[in-house]
Amino acid sequence: MRNAAMVLGIIGGIVGMMVGFFGYAFTEILDMLGGVPALAAQFPETLADTERWRLAGLLAPILAIAGGAMTPGHSLLGALLLGASAWGMYEGFDYNLFTMFPIAMCALAAVLALGAGLALATSAATGKGRS
Repeated sequence: MRNAAMVLGIIGGIVGMMVGFFGYAFTEILDMLGGVPALAAQFPETLADTERWRLAGLLAPILAIAGGAMTPGHSLLGALLLGASAWGMYEGFDYNLFTMFPIAMCALAAVLALGAGLALATSAATGKGRS
Protein backbone atom coordinates (compact mmCIF):
# COMPACT_ATOMS: atom_id res chain seq x y z
CA MET A 1 0.00 0.00 0.00
CA ARG A 2 2.85 2.38 0.72
CA ASN A 3 4.31 1.99 -2.76
CA ALA A 4 0.92 2.49 -4.43
CA ALA A 5 0.37 5.62 -2.34
CA MET A 6 3.82 6.88 -3.32
CA VAL A 7 3.21 6.38 -7.04
CA LEU A 8 -0.30 7.85 -6.95
CA GLY A 9 0.86 10.84 -4.92
CA ILE A 10 3.77 11.65 -7.20
CA ILE A 11 1.71 11.24 -10.38
CA GLY A 12 -1.13 13.28 -8.85
CA GLY A 13 1.39 15.99 -7.94
CA ILE A 14 2.82 16.10 -11.45
CA VAL A 15 -0.63 16.35 -13.03
CA GLY A 16 -1.56 18.94 -10.40
CA MET A 17 1.58 20.87 -11.31
CA MET A 18 0.39 21.08 -14.91
CA VAL A 19 -3.01 22.35 -13.71
CA GLY A 20 -1.17 24.83 -11.50
CA PHE A 21 0.93 26.11 -14.42
CA PHE A 22 -2.17 26.75 -16.49
CA GLY A 23 -4.03 28.29 -13.55
CA TYR A 24 -1.16 30.66 -12.83
CA ALA A 25 -0.85 31.59 -16.50
CA PHE A 26 -4.61 32.17 -16.67
CA THR A 27 -4.51 34.60 -13.75
CA GLU A 28 -1.53 36.43 -15.25
CA ILE A 29 -3.34 36.84 -18.57
CA LEU A 30 -6.43 38.10 -16.78
CA ASP A 31 -4.31 40.56 -14.80
CA MET A 32 -2.74 41.88 -18.01
CA LEU A 33 -6.12 42.20 -19.71
CA GLY A 34 -8.03 43.20 -16.57
CA GLY A 35 -8.68 46.68 -17.93
CA VAL A 36 -10.86 45.24 -20.69
CA PRO A 37 -14.40 45.48 -19.26
CA ALA A 38 -15.88 42.74 -21.46
CA LEU A 39 -13.21 40.27 -20.34
CA ALA A 40 -13.46 41.27 -16.68
CA ALA A 41 -17.21 40.70 -16.76
CA GLN A 42 -16.72 37.10 -17.95
CA PHE A 43 -14.41 36.08 -15.09
CA PRO A 44 -15.38 38.13 -12.01
CA GLU A 45 -14.67 35.41 -9.42
CA THR A 46 -11.26 34.64 -10.92
CA LEU A 47 -10.23 38.28 -10.95
CA ALA A 48 -11.39 38.66 -7.35
CA ASP A 49 -9.45 35.61 -6.16
CA THR A 50 -6.23 35.44 -8.16
CA GLU A 51 -4.09 34.84 -5.08
CA ARG A 52 -6.11 31.74 -4.19
CA TRP A 53 -5.49 30.30 -7.67
CA ARG A 54 -1.80 31.09 -7.51
CA LEU A 55 -1.31 29.72 -4.01
CA ALA A 56 -3.17 26.51 -4.83
CA GLY A 57 -1.19 26.12 -8.04
CA LEU A 58 2.06 26.35 -6.13
CA LEU A 59 1.44 24.59 -2.80
CA ALA A 60 -0.93 21.73 -3.63
CA PRO A 61 1.38 19.95 -6.13
CA ILE A 62 4.37 20.41 -3.83
CA LEU A 63 2.43 18.86 -0.95
CA ALA A 64 1.40 15.94 -3.18
CA ILE A 65 4.93 15.20 -4.37
CA ALA A 66 6.39 15.57 -0.88
CA GLY A 67 3.63 13.43 0.63
CA GLY A 68 4.09 10.75 -2.00
CA ALA A 69 7.84 10.70 -1.51
CA MET A 70 7.43 10.56 2.28
CA THR A 71 4.86 7.75 2.31
CA PRO A 72 7.21 4.72 2.23
CA GLY A 73 9.06 5.90 5.33
CA HIS A 74 6.45 7.89 7.24
CA SER A 75 3.03 6.77 6.07
CA LEU A 76 0.90 8.85 8.42
CA LEU A 77 2.73 12.10 7.71
CA GLY A 78 2.57 11.33 3.99
CA ALA A 79 -1.18 10.72 4.31
CA LEU A 80 -1.58 14.11 6.00
CA LEU A 81 0.32 15.91 3.23
CA LEU A 82 -1.54 14.06 0.48
CA GLY A 83 -4.90 14.84 2.05
CA ALA A 84 -3.91 18.50 2.41
CA SER A 85 -2.91 18.52 -1.25
CA ALA A 86 -6.25 17.05 -2.40
CA TRP A 87 -8.11 19.58 -0.25
CA GLY A 88 -5.93 22.44 -1.55
CA MET A 89 -6.59 21.53 -5.17
CA TYR A 90 -10.31 21.24 -4.50
CA GLU A 91 -10.49 24.58 -2.68
CA GLY A 92 -8.16 26.36 -5.08
CA PHE A 93 -9.42 25.14 -8.45
CA ASP A 94 -12.79 23.55 -7.61
CA TYR A 95 -13.75 20.18 -9.04
CA ASN A 96 -13.82 20.15 -12.84
CA LEU A 97 -12.57 18.20 -15.83
CA PHE A 98 -8.94 19.18 -15.34
CA THR A 99 -8.74 18.73 -11.58
CA MET A 100 -10.69 15.52 -11.10
CA PHE A 101 -7.71 13.22 -11.71
CA PRO A 102 -5.13 14.93 -9.51
CA ILE A 103 -7.68 15.35 -6.70
CA ALA A 104 -8.78 11.72 -6.94
CA MET A 105 -5.20 10.43 -7.14
CA CYS A 106 -4.06 12.44 -4.13
CA ALA A 107 -7.13 11.53 -2.09
CA LEU A 108 -6.75 7.82 -2.90
CA ALA A 109 -3.04 8.00 -2.10
CA ALA A 110 -3.90 9.61 1.25
CA VAL A 111 -6.34 6.80 2.06
CA LEU A 112 -3.79 4.14 1.08
CA ALA A 113 -1.04 5.80 3.10
CA LEU A 114 -3.35 6.11 6.09
CA GLY A 115 -4.23 2.43 5.79
CA ALA A 116 -0.57 1.47 5.56
CA GLY A 117 0.32 3.63 8.56
CA LEU A 118 -2.49 2.22 10.68
CA ALA A 119 -1.58 -1.35 9.67
CA LEU A 120 2.03 -0.67 10.64
CA ALA A 121 0.96 0.81 13.98
CA THR A 122 -1.33 -2.16 14.66
CA SER A 123 1.36 -4.70 13.81
CA ALA A 124 3.88 -2.85 15.98
CA ALA A 125 1.44 -2.83 18.91
CA THR A 126 0.80 -6.56 18.64
CA GLY A 127 4.48 -7.36 18.15
CA LYS A 128 4.10 -9.00 14.73
CA GLY A 129 6.70 -6.79 13.06
CA ARG A 130 6.45 -4.75 9.89
CA SER A 131 3.59 -5.50 7.50
